Order: sequence, then structure tokens, then C-alpha cells
Amino acid sequence: LIFIASLLLGTTITISSHHWVMAWTGLEINTLAILPLISKSHHPRAVEAATKYFLTQAAASALVLFSSMTNAWQTGQWDITQLTHPTSCLILTSALAIKLGLVPFHFWFPEVLQGSPLTTGLLLSTVMKLPPIALLYMTSPSLNPTLLTTLAILSTALGGWMGLNQTQIRKILAFSSISHLGWMAIIIAYSPKLTLLNFYLYAMMTTTVFLTLNTTKTLKLSTLMTAWAKTPPLNAMLLLTLLSLAGLPPLTGFLPKWLIIQELTKQDMTPAATLISLLSLLSLFFYLRLAYCTTITLPPHTTNHMKQWRTGKPANITIAILTTMSVMLLPLS
Repeated sequence: LIFIASLLLGTTITISSHHWVMAWTGLEINTLAILPLISKSHHPRAVEAATKYFLTQAAASALVLFSSMTNAWQTGQWDITQLTHPTSCLILTSALAIKLGLVPFHFWFPEVLQGSPLTTGLLLSTVMKLPPIALLYMTSPSLNPTLLTTLAILSTALGGWMGLNQTQIRKILAFSSISHLGWMAIIIAYSPKLTLLNFYLYAMMTTTVFLTLNTTKTLKLSTLMTAWAKTPPLNAMLLLTLLSLAGLPPLTGFLPKWLIIQELTKQDMTPAATLISLLSLLSLFFYLRLAYCTTITLPPHTTNHMKQWRTGKPANITIAILTTMSVMLLPLS
């Protein structure tokens, strides 16, 4: 309870702050609150994940502080929205990229997600991304669009490529998170509201996937193949949620992609839009692998694993609402 409360507190402090030091304090509280949740299981992998997470986030926090101090030294004020000095903008962008796990600072994220349990992985890929994205949102007028576009296209490319031959579901979801962050980063300088929309919808769909996997207790593709026996309706809906996460048209996940491509073409960035759309096909491939293992490997396909017992308890109301929203929200547009 204390750690979850501190997590929410740190996020709230960062989002509602005007002064750079307060934003930094919120980020620190966040980092320190999630560490015990990562290393809770006392597994060596979990401890390793917590160490990696701590080191990267500490470096990123130091860089945030450094960029705000440089800006205050040059301009004489600590207001977050008044970040005007170009050097501190660059340092801040790289610091927040480390915090978020954008390429080329993405190496810690799949490892940490693989080492932590599913619920903590859910926190890491949704709640922990909110404060850095809020800071990007507040400083978005002064950021360097070229740098952000480069980071974004690299993130979508590497998030797609590196997820192709993974078998661990948490790592696949980590790479999917990296490519989604690429979509958020490319548009932040032109239309920050779209970044927030993309983040909310991404968080919703990822929450759905993580909670579904947590219900069926699935961690690998091979166990996903036999998970249909537990809760067949939930698994059928997981197929749709995964395709929505991939951004296929009749589903929710298509909405942010569509609006972002539209905004990029308005900004005369048609080549970038084309490139990032083509690169999201890579991540579509591994979503399809997940979807295939979820629902299409039914009997008479035999797997070497034991079939799982169908549990009496149905999925809870949260998963039902989230699944419905992550499949049906496209008419919002």
C-alpha cells in the first residue's frame, strides 16, 4: 500500500509541478517506490532487474537535474514551461528518453520487464511512463523536432525488429512499448495532445493484455498455446486486443496512428509518416505471432504441454470493461 501510494504521489508531484526541482523530486519518489515492487519476488532475475532499473533511472534523474540547472544558469528561472536554452533542451530530451526507454537508451527496458512479475510489469510500462511524457508535454514547444523524429523512427524500427524472435511474452510487450513510444515521440513537437491521446489508449490496451495474461498466468509463448483451455472467451478477446495494440483499422489502436499520420502529413512530413507506418508492420508481425499462439493453435494442433484446467472463476469486471474499450473505441474519432 505504501509503495503504490508513493508511486501515485510521485507521479502527481511531477505532473502538477512548475519548478524543475519538484519535477525531479517526483521522478525520484517514483523510482524509489517501484524498486521494491520489482525485487519483491527475491528471484536473482528480479534483483538484477531492480539494479538495472535503479542505475538507469538514477542517471536519467541526474541528467534532468543537470539540464534544468543549465537552463536556470542561462536564463535565470526554474519554470518548466520556460525551457529555452538549446543545450538543456537536448540534455532533457536524452534524459527523458532514458527514463522512457526510447532507442538508443532502450536496453534496460526489456530486461527489467522480463525480471519483474506481470503486475509490476504493467506498472512499469504504463504508470512509470506518465511523468516523463508529462514533462515532454510541458516542454514540447522548445524541443528539437529533428532529434525527436530521429529517436522516434529508430524506436519504431528497433522495437519492431528486436521483438521478432522473442519467445518471452514480457519481452515482446517491452518491445511493443518501445515502438509505441516511437509513435508518441514523433508527434510531440507538432501536436502534444495527440501524444497524450496515444499514451492513454496505449496504456489502456497494455493494461488489458497484462491483466488477461495475469488471469491465465501466462509468461511464455509455449504456455500461451495451452491457455485457451482456461478461459476461452477471454482468450478470444485477447486476439482482438492484440490486433488493436497493433493498430488495425476497426479497433481502438488504429485511432492514434490514424490521427498521427494525418498530423504528420499536414506538417509536410509525408516521408517520415510513410516510414513509421511501414516500420509498425514489423511489430504487427509479432502481435500476430502472439494472436496465433493465443487462438489459432487449437486442437487438433497438438502441443507438448499439459492442457490446463478450466478455472471456475470468470474474468473480473475490470478486464471486461478494458477489453471492450480497447476494441470498440474507434468511433470516438
